[in-house]
Amino acid sequence: MRLAFIRTLLELARWDKRIHLVVGDLGFGVVDPFAKEFPQRFINVGVAEQNMTSIAAGMALCGKMVFTYSIGNFPTLRCLEQIRNDICHHHANVKIVSTGGGFAYGALGASHHATEDIAVMRALPQMVVVAPGDPVEAQCATRALIARDGPAYLRLGRSGEPNVHETPVDFRIGKAIKVAEGSDLTLVTTGAMLHIAVDVAASLTVNGIRSRVLSMHTIKPLDTEAIVAAAKETSAIFTLEEHSIIGGLGSAVAEVLAENCERHVLFKRLGIGPMFSPMAGSQEFLRESCSLSVKGVVQTLSTSLGMSLSC
Repeated sequence: MRLAFIRTLLELARWDKRIHLVVGDLGFGVVDPFAKEFPQRFINVGVAEQNMTSIAAGMALCGKMVFTYSIGNFPTLRCLEQIRNDICHHHANVKIVSTGGGFAYGALGASHHATEDIAVMRALPQMVVVAPGDPVEAQCATRALIARDGPAYLRLGRSGEPNVHETPVDFRIGKAIKVAEGSDLTLVTTGAMLHIAVDVAASLTVNGIRSRVLSMHTIKPLDTEAIVAAAKETSAIFTLEEHSIIGGLGSAVAEVLAENCERHVLFKRLGIGPMFSPMAGSQEFLRESCSLSVKGVVQTLSTSLGMSLSC
């Protein structure tokens, strides 16, 4: 995803001179092409994310469109006060880019596990929150955020995420993409868990269950219409995210269901429990430890649905 992002940013920066990139002394294997082509529009502020954020806000208030870029929690939690007061309060045109959402940097331990960032970012006034599901969506999201004025948070995977979409997609901020049709249950997913949701849906098909899959790439503003439609047209909704079940996609969907749906529908959040991971390891290993693998998700669905499902 991060390569799709930087390639798109580089392409658009060639005709939009407002675009600047500010980094916190990392990611050079990814951002080098931008730095070499646009040295006057690239700033490395060093390991100083608070300064990075305030500098970006100041530049934006002078008419520039600024992307801040770092890994995991560094461009979000480490500089939260500056995001709130300098960017959001002034509706500054800053796009905060975090690469390595969830357990992407799992081997580095809890300090690098980005598992609360969506909850924090979606609580901030003015902030748009986008977590594309594959490189195709990442490219589209970059274009969409450049076309939109104001603060935004773009949450990316680290690398190696497979393309789920084989054809161009109708990507619009605040509108979910229906990846698979189904009338029995709905899987609502965000970020790099999209391919897991698609594989789960394929597994459920073998069990005679037709699953609707929604890629909810925008968590804020949320596609309320898609959720309400799923509640009316399917009998169960499951959210799937590589993030805490508190405050993220699952909470956002629960809010919609509580306030907008008269029909009862089975609902469950699948994600990371409200705790720090006591382990370090690969992303795949940590996903499995939280039952976020295909097998783990199918087993959770089996329990929730009261059915014996094969995987």
